[in-house]
Amino acid sequence: MSLFRKKSIDTILKNAETESHHGGLAKHLGVRDLTAFGIAAIIGAGIFSTIGKASADGGPGVILLFIFTAVACSFAAFAYAEFASLIPVSGSAYTYSYVAFGELFAWIIGWALIMEYAIGNVTVAISWSDYFSSLVQNSTNYRVNEWLCMDYFTAKHNYDLVSSMLVAGVPLEEIQKNGQTAGLVEGFVAYGQAPNLFGMRIIFDAPALFINIIITMLVYRGIKESRNASNIMVMIKIVVVLLVIFVGAFFVDTKNWNPFLPNGIGGLLSGISAVFFAYIGFDAISTTAEECKNPQRDLPRGILYSIIICTILYVAIALVITGMVSYTELNVGDPLAYVFEKVQSLHWLGGVIAVSAVVAMASVMLVFQLGQPRIWMSMSRDGLLPPAFAKIHPKFKTPSFSTIFTGFLVAVPIFFVDINMVTDICSAGTLFAFCLVCAGVLKLRMDPTAPPSKFKTPYVNSKLIIPILFVLTLVLLFVYNRPWIDYYLKWESFNAFLTKIPIYFFFIGFAFLSVMAFKYNFSLIPTLGLLSCFYMLSQLGYKNWLYFTIWLIIGLIIYFAYGRKHSKLAPKKI
Repeated sequence: MSLFRKKSIDTILKNAETESHHGGLAKHLGVRDLTAFGIAAIIGAGIFSTIGKASADGGPGVILLFIFTAVACSFAAFAYAEFASLIPVSGSAYTYSYVAFGELFAWIIGWALIMEYAIGNVTVAISWSDYFSSLVQNSTNYRVNEWLCMDYFTAKHNYDLVSSMLVAGVPLEEIQKNGQTAGLVEGFVAYGQAPNLFGMRIIFDAPALFINIIITMLVYRGIKESRNASNIMVMIKIVVVLLVIFVGAFFVDTKNWNPFLPNGIGGLLSGISAVFFAYIGFDAISTTAEECKNPQRDLPRGILYSIIICTILYVAIALVITGMVSYTELNVGDPLAYVFEKVQSLHWLGGVIAVSAVVAMASVMLVFQLGQPRIWMSMSRDGLLPPAFAKIHPKFKTPSFSTIFTGFLVAVPIFFVDINMVTDICSAGTLFAFCLVCAGVLKLRMDPTAPPSKFKTPYVNSKLIIPILFVLTLVLLFVYNRPWIDYYLKWESFNAFLTKIPIYFFFIGFAFLSVMAFKYNFSLIPTLGLLSCFYMLSQLGYKNWLYFTIWLIIGLIIYFAYGRKHSKLAPKKI
């Protein structure tokens, strides 16, 4: 079928070689730079923000969740590494899916990656703004006005809520003191103090727009400049993280590690979205394949090294902060700063952490902003997007139009998107891409004509392991967790049924994968990667699945309206 027409690996490599001879991307990256890009993407909001919420839910046992998520990401990383070695061109999971599954799946993944990189950067930009505004307020005599660090709709919503409470006779002081309503006051003040222009309140997140413009300019300027900036920022934040671990270790009280799992496995798993969000971004390394000096050797190393280093740092940080204070105190937006402010002699470290958090967020933006234009470029080369997206700047050797368009795509939602709205949707898009890359490796392994890869995931036959794992999972659930089974088999209402759909899909997929593994002797590591990423996807909640489905439908409309007709694999009209 034309929807599933595939590109051969030979064709992709020949096209990439032709592009390099006609003013292609500049090759400046080695394994150290790729590892730094990976660390830059991973160590960001996860270590400075979301680790607090995950620790509050899971207790000291959150380290198990970090390790589980790292292992799951490592399974996917092996699949990425194998594809990156086999197809060392820009495009990442989009290009890999084109080879393994065909054009329709390639478009779906390309559209999902837009969600991961561009929309994910909206989240990072807003987080950066929060840290930057706090840093300015706490370290100088200046402060960023509320109407300059919030989106319009959040401010309007909070203003209406607080106004209704004031009308009901609740004093403003009481609203500020109440932990459940205190967060609304900032939006109330922002909307009330915002200047008017033609009857419209001027409210926008100025710091978020500022960092987006700066990062876009840097990425537009060149890969060499981006690499140098990334290396400097990574060095700064690793030094700070190691300082936090070393200093904090002297103030750990091991009594705080007991109980280790205060809220059980359920409490631990409730933080899976936040912890996974801490790891996304390592796959952006593969989008820089055409700018690597030796992509087939260095890309696999850079991907795997960055995950290993970041996992060690995450586990160490989690042990330190849950050892310094009780896990019950960690449900705050800036857990590292909060922990060290509790120790009188370590107040100075709070300022260092605040500065490094600003640097860390900027480095995440840099890597994401590098990845997205290269996805646009690859899709444009295949005819699925207009030719302008494939344009390379003659001097800077970067995808110029795609870079500017990505900056615009990040800037517009900053005016009206709430950060909580996009975090889980971004994770859904990423996990979906991970699942297809793992499945793609399994698909290629079944193709006897596929060329050998210079990096190959170690083969362990999963013929018996996956089916046994499926049966064992069911037995353990029925024997040791019967309430969980009863809960998912009981439908109190249609809404309750909807909330359980993702886990139903997971177990159906698990059963299907067990049959396929037995029949086709699947390789164990990519199979476990597909299984673990699918499980994490099932834990994001049905609303995120719904939003992600809507996003995919929009993408399919664009594909059938433009991409399918203009694809370079489409039959030529005579």
